[in-house]
Amino acid sequence: MHDGRMSNREGLPAAVDTEALLALAQGHHERTVRAAGTREAGGHLVKAYSLQAPGRTVTEQDIAAALRITAAHLELGRVRGSLGLAVLIVHAGGDGDYVLVQSWIEGHMSDLAVFTGPAGHADQLRPGRTGLAPCVWEGAILAHERDAFSRHVLDGSGPITNRLTAWGADTLTGTVR
Repeated sequence: MHDGRMSNREGLPAAVDTEALLALAQGHHERTVRAAGTREAGGHLVKAYSLQAPGRTVTEQDIAAALRITAAHLELGRVRGSLGLAVLIVHAGGDGDYVLVQSWIEGHMSDLAVFTGPAGHADQLRPGRTGLAPCVWEGAILAHERDAFSRHVLDGSGPITNRLTAWGADTLTGTVR
């Protein structure tokens, strides 16, 4: 029986978990992002970032380990239509470590690989499960990178080397939510 009071669930599909969404919102926080330079890995130009949950730190050793994973992944990039540009996110998360490698491929598309593992054990990072996508903080970095790629490489003018230099310099640093 409906008592006339407005419900948090009124009119929502059954799969919408309002309690879980509100709990997620309550725990939402900033994470620190730092640009870690544009480097070469697996024959690609790779723009690297560190992303840190509160109380976690990404070290140069973590970035070096992630670059080794990135190089191995990108060595087959041409087979997947890679254009030779990629973004690396080394994420010291609240529940483990993540390495994301997103590369631009032919047809205005991108390729994404997500590696996951226990915190502080880069040697145990393995490909994530099928369907695993970036979290909200990783997504903020990838959204910036989509805009930087479009702005400097696709919509830029002049020699491609100048466009790539501009793309490499357009980084996100600070906090993301």
